[in-house]
Amino acid sequence: MIPLQVIWAGVSQRHANANSLVAIIPIAIAALPIYYFLQGRPQVDLHFALFLIIGSVAGAYAGARLLRFIPDRELTLAVAAVMLIVGLKEVIAP
Repeated sequence: MIPLQVIWAGVSQRHANANSLVAIIPIAIAALPIYYFLQGRPQVDLHFALFLIIGSVAGAYAGARLLRFIPDRELTLAVAAVMLIVGLKEVIAP
């Protein structure tokens, strides 16, 4: 989602990162009842999910605060590096 916003829509890297994070919220809310109620038995471990939520909120807060100190070029390079590493990992060990 981030590369499409930056390349095709001309959105800045900072706004694309923020938009991507905010877009996850309604997706997760819509998926929860499907995975929890409609699969016969719950597919969600609520205990583990609680730790993911706490970590995600803390990480999003810290990341948003730190984002002010990272120049645009370095931010773009960091996002590209993470995407490259994940892509290579998927090619090597899917």
